[in-house]
Amino acid sequence: MEFGAHLPLLEFGAERVSLAGLQATVDVARAAGFTTVSANDHFLFSTPWLDGPTALAAVLERSGDLTLATTVSLLSLRGPVPLAKTLVALDVLSGGRVVAGVGPGSSRRDYDAVGVSFEDRWSRFEEAVTILRALVGRGPMPVETNFYALPDGELQPIPVRDGGIPVWIGSWGSPAGLRRVARLADGWLASAYNTSPEQFATAQQQLAGFPNALVTMWTWITEDRSERERVLHDVLGPLLKRDSDELRDRVCVGPAGHCADLLSRYAQANCHRVHLWPLGESPRQLELFADQVASRF
Repeated sequence: MEFGAHLPLLEFGAERVSLAGLQATVDVARAAGFTTVSANDHFLFSTPWLDGPTALAAVLERSGDLTLATTVSLLSLRGPVPLAKTLVALDVLSGGRVVAGVGPGSSRRDYDAVGVSFEDRWSRFEEAVTILRALVGRGPMPVETNFYALPDGELQPIPVRDGGIPVWIGSWGSPAGLRRVARLADGWLASAYNTSPEQFATAQQQLAGFPNALVTMWTWITEDRSERERVLHDVLGPLLKRDSDELRDRVCVGPAGHCADLLSRYAQANCHRVHLWPLGESPRQLELFADQVASRF
């Protein structure tokens, strides 16, 4: 099993997002043997959220040979042509290290913010994926479209990665979602706090041969029981608007042994990579994870 790190795009308490924080997170990820750094996407959220593609661009010089991934980017709202330009720019500047993780997004607020119908999100998304794949060198351009305009020529420059930029699709694991991944994607992104190792194993069997990764694995390593409860009840639960008891067994919040056990079950379910998202203090939490959890793998 490989490990990736979500960039610290959210503000937790008094901790503010900063270039120094992004750089320190990438430095630790490289030193600890992580393979990927990634950025998620929301326009509006319950806490300030730094723009993901911009954050990836900001750490290019520090990223070494790490893969740069969007996990996921709001393709239906950003639009396939603008997003393709952004992804290809990152690919060119990184020497071909980009993976495009995309999804329609699950927040009506994001759709309302740009004046797009939330009810049309799946139809828009499927069309946008087809266009994006063509623009990043992964498939033919559709002949007709309903929602998006097509460019009248090839976007330049083109990706430097052989075969174009891989396009992965995020899905929580529904039958329809997994069929969409199989039909349109090069890989599958599962959401850690919306699944379990057992559910992941069942879904993964339907995508035999597909690369996969588990993203949004919220992380806070602590042996202190009261601190664990504080993070679950006061930080993560309100952030996701979920019952903290529902989240307890699904995320890496708590002792190193709990985290190692959870991730071992995902490894047995044939999960290829897990992207950790520390709930603040990203460099320190990634170091704790590397020392106390990843070393067991």
